[in-house]
Amino acid sequence: MAVKIKTKYGLIDISNGVIATVVGGAATSNYGVVGMASKNAIRDGVDSILSRANYKRGVVVKSDENQVTVDVYIIVGYGLKISEVSRNVQDSVKYNLRSQLGIDTKAVNVVVQGVKVLDD
Repeated sequence: MAVKIKTKYGLIDISNGVIATVVGGAATSNYGVVGMASKNAIRDGVDSILSRANYKRGVVVKSDENQVTVDVYIIVGYGLKISEVSRNVQDSVKYNLRSQLGIDTKAVNVVVQGVKVLDD
């Protein structure tokens, strides 16, 4: 499913893969986020961190009309306040979807799949 935006010049279709890439980039740019995790942690490995090309495996996009609901699966650094990191991810994802794609978000659900010790 894709998000459809109607403008005065025509119709714009934004695929879920594009939305997942923007969401993954926004999520991993936050301090405390070690990386993206797969939504199927048991099948893909609990500790596996997704590469930039595979962000769509760690993001679930559900769209209705011009709003989307996004589920983001992340791995957080050990010793950090998970609620603060999650809130920062939510704010960053909402801002980036609005500014880069013009999409309003209904909800951004952050799922912490694991905690990893940060290397100094």
